[in-house]
Amino acid sequence: MNLDQASLPTPLSVLSTPAADRWHFGVIALIAFLTLVDLFAAQAILPSLQREFGVSRATMGFAVNASTFGMAAAGLAVGIFGRNLDRRNGIWISLALLAVPTVLLSTTRDIAIFAALRVAQGLCMATAFTLTMAYLAEHFPAERATGALAAYVTGNVASNLFGRILSAAVADLGGLSINFQIFALLNLTGAALVWTTLSRTKRMMPDRRRRSRSGNLLSVLGNRRLHSVLAIGFLILFVFIGTYTYVNFRLVELGLSPMQLGLVYFVFLPSLFTTPLGGLISRRLGAAAGIVLTLLLAVLGLVALISSNLIVVLGGLALVAVGTFLAQALATSQVSRIADAEKAAASGAYLASYYTGGLFGSLVVGKIYDLFGWNTSVLVLVAMLVFAMLSAVPLRTMRTGYRNGQQTALSNRSGRPHP
Repeated sequence: MNLDQASLPTPLSVLSTPAADRWHFGVIALIAFLTLVDLFAAQAILPSLQREFGVSRATMGFAVNASTFGMAAAGLAVGIFGRNLDRRNGIWISLALLAVPTVLLSTTRDIAIFAALRVAQGLCMATAFTLTMAYLAEHFPAERATGALAAYVTGNVASNLFGRILSAAVADLGGLSINFQIFALLNLTGAALVWTTLSRTKRMMPDRRRRSRSGNLLSVLGNRRLHSVLAIGFLILFVFIGTYTYVNFRLVELGLSPMQLGLVYFVFLPSLFTTPLGGLISRRLGAAAGIVLTLLLAVLGLVALISSNLIVVLGGLALVAVGTFLAQALATSQVSRIADAEKAAASGAYLASYYTGGLFGSLVVGKIYDLFGWNTSVLVLVAMLVFAMLSAVPLRTMRTGYRNGQQTALSNRSGRPHP
């Protein structure tokens, strides 16, 4: 069964059944998992990589997270230049190419080459990510698009959890080289899944109005509400990467082995169940209140990380994951609503901001950790989330507009019936 059901002559009753939605959303989550599984897996083996390369924590953390630079650059480039790209081909080819730098990571012990290969991974992952987000926004009616995007973020959560656990286990049992070779096989599996489940699409945007590429981006960046969402995305990944990159060193200080570090990432498990609630929270509370509430949970989790008690720290990590992933799902769902006519450019701008935040988070928090210690790093992370909550205030009117007919207008513009 193809995901692109809206473009097929299928009865509406089939499109709107819970079973069909579960199938579609499950495949979407699996595609997200296989797209992003490389992104954070290396964080679980960061102490082992640091010993292997013989560099500082900040240097190794920056090299591992250099993939976010590639993510930011590719997200923006696809948003500007990829309007007419075929979605399915763009996604599966990107995932197939992703296997190349992944397998090459198993052969290098030069830190500069390692960082360059991580950038190349980011370029491939972000291309697939951006095209998939645009695909979902364009091929699901507005009332189901939030659920589809929440499913995609849920797959992201799963990649964080199981990717880290797999990476830690394989590296501990077979070494660093085998670890990267296993992940290259997962990249090829993702390409095959996209090839078999997504239908070929004609053009990037359902709106055929001719505009210049720069005009597309400028019209998107001129949207003040989108500025708020871009800031929120930047700060969410700043905090997420700053936390989960360097908490590994804190956990090692508390006596955990590399294998035990992998098991720590079961703290992401609650997020698998809470992230799909993003659509419900958005409908009940609105975007602004929902983002503030979920980020408040993350703040409470960050405060717990100052403790020297392992159980308290693990509980804090779980709260940070629940809060940031829910906030990401809420922020992501607002992108297509705010920038109706230029979803691809808006998605690219959001991903560029989001992953730039991750790059800065890895650099800034690493330097602060080296100079001032873990507790000061946590205080900086808390301050970033406070700024993110303040950035959500301009979104407070989104709920009313959505309920007063924006949803119907968005779905009717696509020219397709919807359940």
